[in-house]
Amino acid sequence: MVLIQRKLTMAMTLRIVIPPHPLIGHWLTILRTNTTPQAIYETAFFQIGKWLTYEALREWIPNTSTEIQCDKGTTQGTLIESSIKINVIAQSAGGLELWLGAREILPNAKLILGPFSENIESNSGVIIFLDQITNGEQLISVLNSLNEQNVTAERLRVITVIASSKGLKNLGEKYPDLTIHAACIDEELTSNNEIVPGIGNPTARLNTRINYHLKH
Repeated sequence: MVLIQRKLTMAMTLRIVIPPHPLIGHWLTILRTNTTPQAIYETAFFQIGKWLTYEALREWIPNTSTEIQCDKGTTQGTLIESSIKINVIAQSAGGLELWLGAREILPNAKLILGPFSENIESNSGVIIFLDQITNGEQLISVLNSLNEQNVTAERLRVITVIASSKGLKNLGEKYPDLTIHAACIDEELTSNNEIVPGIGNPTARLNTRINYHLKH
């Protein structure tokens, strides 16, 4: 399968991977439909999180080739490097739903909630899940915090359902070596930072209440 990879036209190398998988397209359509019930909307996040994570790990997760003993002889097998830790940062309710889908693939990953109170291991990878990239400011804030801990772009993957062109442009100017896996890119962003046509307001459609005074 050939992945769609886009590089925005500017002095940067921001890599956007949009896998042309029919299941991702199906669940994206469910998210876009404004009459989708909450339970199905939630399931769509779960499914997209799983399939985008599968694609994101294809060329990124460390693995080794080893000889294994079978009932009828030996053969070469592939094993994931268990010594390499993966940390997960889930932004917003939608980001958490994406991560819940990804847990099936990464059962041993460590979820980080709240501020990065402890140092992230120097040999670990980090996956950031967020529902959508509007103007990019929310993600840039997270990346700034990770940058303070010397977490480079090579150790990072971002997984999101949808991104606006403006948000990707802003990200590319600040973090040009970033790799983002998404279901699609929408061109239009309103003055209220709403992506058009988009997937609606995930926080509202997932029936989530955020108490902002608890963030600090």
